[in-house]
Amino acid sequence: MKTIFVVDDNTVNLITADEALSEQYNVITLASASTMFDFLNTTMPDLILLDIMMPDIDGFDALKRLRADARYAEIPVIFLTGKSDAATEALGFEMGVIDFISKPFSKPVLINRIKTHLHIEDIIHERTATIREQTEALKQRTEKLLRLQNSITSVLSRIVENRDKLTGEHIARTTGYIKIILEAMIERGVYSEEMKNWDLDVVISSARMHDLGKITVTDLILNKPERLADDEFDIIKTHAAEGEKIIDDIISESGDEAFLQNAKLFAGYHHEWWNGTGYPHGLMGISIPLQGRIMAIADVYDALVSERSYKKAFAHEKAVEIILENKGVQFDPKIVEVFQEVNGLFKKVKECQ
Repeated sequence: MKTIFVVDDNTVNLITADEALSEQYNVITLASASTMFDFLNTTMPDLILLDIMMPDIDGFDALKRLRADARYAEIPVIFLTGKSDAATEALGFEMGVIDFISKPFSKPVLINRIKTHLHIEDIIHERTATIREQTEALKQRTEKLLRLQNSITSVLSRIVENRDKLTGEHIARTTGYIKIILEAMIERGVYSEEMKNWDLDVVISSARMHDLGKITVTDLILNKPERLADDEFDIIKTHAAEGEKIIDDIISESGDEAFLQNAKLFAGYHHEWWNGTGYPHGLMGISIPLQGRIMAIADVYDALVSERSYKKAFAHEKAVEIILENKGVQFDPKIVEVFQEVNGLFKKVKECQ
């Protein structure tokens, strides 16, 4: 049985309301707003009928206190009033009452108005509960999809990394570098307009697929212990276009998800140069997708500080110097400036591997 508080300093009104409603509801009659607040400490009503004109605390002040307290803010309130001018009604609705009932009230009017509003409240609660359940179900499905997406990414990345014996933990490190650059760019407002709708978790995760195209390169070239010949290097260079094509095929089969679009841009454009002499598309400046311009720095830094069978690893300081020298040549000048400020964090990522 639903509980209704009737708050009025007029005894006749309290008796009338109790007689009208007590057969269907648990009615608690209260002679003042202060008494109502005492009862609220132990009893939570489903509806409050609140007189406006009362001594001590009037209806407007009582409503203000109810709405200011998170425990009571959602309790529906109907004003009981002997005056029904437009200004009073406007103020009441603005403060959050759901209706006005004029005094003196008759039993049928009171019963029907209460029944209507409680029915509406039931519908609202049911729909809210349904929406909450649907939202939770959607959240669980999204989390499951994200776990699946990350699992697929990890598997594909490991396939590439296991075939390329020379690069070690390159994918894990470059993903770490990407996270550092992205967070630093956001903090400094660099390309903020272009990045405003990016989901960082999705973008960072998709960066793991930037070398996916290497699965099309023969092991004889991929793992050659000596420096590559020119024709062999040309074959290695195809991995950017091949990675872009593979992810395009996945998009065609499974849908145009943000994760895949970001992965495609990381894969296809991380070897483009700011001055237009890179590959595979020969793009220049900001025509190179931002994902490619960011990955270019992460990828080159890791290549410089990593040992290969045909070269020794450069010191962190030397790698930073080379990247700074190529500002505006190979790399986006704005992103290089960010890298210049946070490159110490790159060194920590490398040292942790």
